[in-house]
Amino acid sequence: MNQTAIARSWVEHANGHNDFPLQNLPLGIFSRPGEAQRCGVAIGDAVLDLEALLVADVFEGAAKVAAEATRGGALNGFFALAPETRRALRECLQALLGEHGEHRSTVEAALYPASECQLHMPARVGDYTDFYVGIEHAKNVGKLFRPDNPLLPNYKYVPIGYHGRASTLRPSGTEVRRPKGQTLPAGQTEPSFGPCARLDYELELGIWIGQGNALGEAIPLARASEHVAGFCLLNDWSARDIQAWEYQPLGPFLSKSFITSVSPWVVMSEALEPFRCAQPGRPEGDPRPLPYLTDAVDQARGAFDIELEVLLVTPRMREQGLAAHRLTLSNTRSMYWTVAQMVAHHSVNGCQLQPGDLFGSGTLSGAQPGAFGSLLEITEGGKQPIELASGEVRTFLEDGDEIILRARCTREGVASIGFGECRGTVIAAN
Repeated sequence: MNQTAIARSWVEHANGHNDFPLQNLPLGIFSRPGEAQRCGVAIGDAVLDLEALLVADVFEGAAKVAAEATRGGALNGFFALAPETRRALRECLQALLGEHGEHRSTVEAALYPASECQLHMPARVGDYTDFYVGIEHAKNVGKLFRPDNPLLPNYKYVPIGYHGRASTLRPSGTEVRRPKGQTLPAGQTEPSFGPCARLDYELELGIWIGQGNALGEAIPLARASEHVAGFCLLNDWSARDIQAWEYQPLGPFLSKSFITSVSPWVVMSEALEPFRCAQPGRPEGDPRPLPYLTDAVDQARGAFDIELEVLLVTPRMREQGLAAHRLTLSNTRSMYWTVAQMVAHHSVNGCQLQPGDLFGSGTLSGAQPGAFGSLLEITEGGKQPIELASGEVRTFLEDGDEIILRARCTREGVASIGFGECRGTVIAAN
């Protein structure tokens, strides 16, 4: 057994922690009251200040190079490093925080309670691309509009995606103001303007790009995983009524660009290595991917086994002291295309990817009710309301509702890790 998988930390509350044991150590950007934003590491219920450790000069060699690259209030420089340099920092941190770690008093002085820290966007995002690789979601939504032909012919040949709005990416906890826009009310022939009435969430995996590529040079599939720095949770908030009116012929626009919520901790690729798995085989009759999207190693180890959960809390539920209502429990294994295939396809035309670019996976629904990753699917387009313990019903989100995304990786013989939470509360339109 890998000794790292069973290693313990002298930070006692990290041992057995639901999200952030020694085996995870995600990076993020934090600040304390009156202080500048800087890089931190989540360990148990604490945040480790990397800037303080740099000042104390506890790093050497490649680990020091990597730690220096986290300076500046964003992780873009760190993401740009070679994977082996990033790994050197991770290994050094695991040694420092391990139960026999050196410089304990110095490291302990750089630990702050997470409750005292504000978390920010981990990187400056130049470009954000949202994919559509959750095939069960694609089928469920397709059935609502094309019952006899839910998937369009290109879906099983091309990792579908569109360019989103990087300027409206926000960290977990940012309020979600109900957007306004044009909609076409049922039975009408002309649109009207006003607040969205069919506000929805979408459960997605976020993918942070590490090293980029030069303009005009494609990233080969066999090397694509080396260009992924880490992962997060992503909520692609969606205004379904605005979307229905605007999406033809060019796809989502204002229905998606008002805000996208991102969990603030970047779970590094190395932390997810124990949870890699084979990409589920394609059903008989599905086409074989074109050669640039075909790689035996990626098919054998390119998928991830990550449990995904969505919870809803309404204002009345808070008043009554009720537990959050689970809307969704699904898994990243529902992805029809791997992360590496997404990277390879995005760059195959020579498109330049850059450190800190962000991908969304698309909504990751399972095949059965209870695993659907959006209200559009759960309520069949608003036809089947959800009944809550508070006595309320929901078809789409109302003002004051809070959506919470969570993710967890478990495997026998390996320490479980999580992603933290991605939260957002809906507030009324201006």
